[in-house]
Amino acid sequence: MTSHELLKQYFGYDSFRAGQEELISDILDGQDVLGIMPTGAGKSMCFQIPALMLTGITLVISPLISLMKDQVNALTQAGIGAAFINSSLTEGQISKALFNARNGAYKLIYVAPERLTTYDFITFARSVDISMLTVDEAHCISQWGQDFRPSYAKIPEFIAELPVRPRVSAFTATATPIVKDDIVNQLQLADPTVLVTGFDRDNLFFQVQKPDDKFLALIKFLKAKPDRTGIIYCSTRAAVEETCHRLKHQGFKASRYHAGLPDNERRNNQDDFLYDRVQIMVATNAFGMGIDKSNVSFVVHYNMPMNLEAYYQEAGRAGRDGQPADCVLLYSGQDVHTNLWMIDNPRDVEYPDAETEMVLKERDRKRLKEMTFYCTTTDCLRGYILKYFGERPPHYCGNCANCNTHYETVDVTKDAQMIISCVARMKERYGVIMIIDVLRGSKNEKVLKWGLDRLSTYNISKKSAKQLRDIIDYLILNDGLYKTDDEYPVIKLGARATAILQGEPVVIKIAKDEPPPEKITPKPNKKTATKDKKKEIKDVDQNLFEALKELRLVIATEQKVPAFVILHDSSLADMCEKIPKSIDDLMKVSGIGRVKAERFGGRFLKVIAEYAK
Repeated sequence: MTSHELLKQYFGYDSFRAGQEELISDILDGQDVLGIMPTGAGKSMCFQIPALMLTGITLVISPLISLMKDQVNALTQAGIGAAFINSSLTEGQISKALFNARNGAYKLIYVAPERLTTYDFITFARSVDISMLTVDEAHCISQWGQDFRPSYAKIPEFIAELPVRPRVSAFTATATPIVKDDIVNQLQLADPTVLVTGFDRDNLFFQVQKPDDKFLALIKFLKAKPDRTGIIYCSTRAAVEETCHRLKHQGFKASRYHAGLPDNERRNNQDDFLYDRVQIMVATNAFGMGIDKSNVSFVVHYNMPMNLEAYYQEAGRAGRDGQPADCVLLYSGQDVHTNLWMIDNPRDVEYPDAETEMVLKERDRKRLKEMTFYCTTTDCLRGYILKYFGERPPHYCGNCANCNTHYETVDVTKDAQMIISCVARMKERYGVIMIIDVLRGSKNEKVLKWGLDRLSTYNISKKSAKQLRDIIDYLILNDGLYKTDDEYPVIKLGARATAILQGEPVVIKIAKDEPPPEKITPKPNKKTATKDKKKEIKDVDQNLFEALKELRLVIATEQKVPAFVILHDSSLADMCEKIPKSIDDLMKVSGIGRVKAERFGGRFLKVIAEYAK
């Protein structure tokens, strides 16, 4: 069969997405490839379809057990022979899987990178025909990436052990130009096709909030999105525990995930989320890579991540089905301090030498600064992300909070001079809150006790606390002020402080007091005009949609897999729109291949027929 026929037969799609066909064709021609494609763009199809067409086995190097399990479940449900080999299996189960593989039972074998150094697996790999080796989450091989894993560095050695070098394909969703080049070099890709399809996810709505009370802001957001499934990321285990506990107390169906939990609890909590037994997962960044859960409709970052690569990968776990989804970041200045401490005191990170440690920590501080700029910019948030990854986006996207907020340009030179003078008169010994209290004439006990009410800068500002904080943040980011990295950070004068005091203008954009307008639809361009429009789930018959969801859950329970492995919500929505009456009609529904149509189709057709009456 051709690649198009396989696409329809097993995966139920009529056409390839951007970049897929080119990568598949080059793989089949024996070429090494590197595909950099956003989450939800169909990276797995780029190696799964060639795997079906090549004569031997395709090995897929994958970093997480959950990722392998989901991928293998999905392939098995589609009628494709696949298996995984990792630490979740017993030695007996691994031996059986390898025996089956030698006898041609599988076209794809997912394997953890740690397994590549074991004698048994190397012996197996040398005894079978390996047509292709695929490296998923390929950024993990680069020390310049956000999730470097030393075990990935063993991949070239493993390839060298094979009697015949297979073609090598590598895929990732997030890679800066530096990381992209490093992936090619580290994997020793031979004259590879390098295809970047673009990083934009136009169904994602980006927003940064700076609330005084993060938890109240979170509750407000969740109450506005009832019955929706999502992930809340926290930077520390303690924050995960507290946030999850408070959400449960508020009546939300939430669970937790971090590396400090016992293995069985982490696994059970993850399954509760995947199987829709809980609505919200509160987690550290230990959760999520490769989680192919299609109905995640929001990702909230309770704390600012360390860098934009990590943020975009984590935020990108929303909206994998192409439906509108929200990516909200709750920012505070304390997040910067927490991340600086984590950079200086990394958990489970080993550096080969002191020089490398110094270089990588300095790199992390620079990336943290870029992340902080994102949290404080008044420009288009989507544009900021895309520029970071080397693209040239338009100045306005129409689908982020900044593009949908009315800003006005304000000269705050006098306010900046007041702030800098206050810092100087306070001997550069206090933090942001105390500086604001002095400027606003607070009767705070500490202000009076330490005699700060006698300073000439006491009670000289008429700005609100929020406005002063915004100006201080701007000055910190633009070298007017400097924030120390101590346990209790203080504000000091920056390199531009003297110039500002002497009259150098300080102009910032601030949000107007009136409420922002409704979400604005961007003007169509070539990219958006030619893009297939997906049927939004809210536009279909909700009663029929819920009936199909109930049946899907029954089937998923029987098969012992998450519901999205049977069918994505987008497939159910397409079914509601097309109202199929036969198996052939069902094959026209997006995401339903022949195997699934023949295996489950009759039951879905029965529900549709009964509803139509």
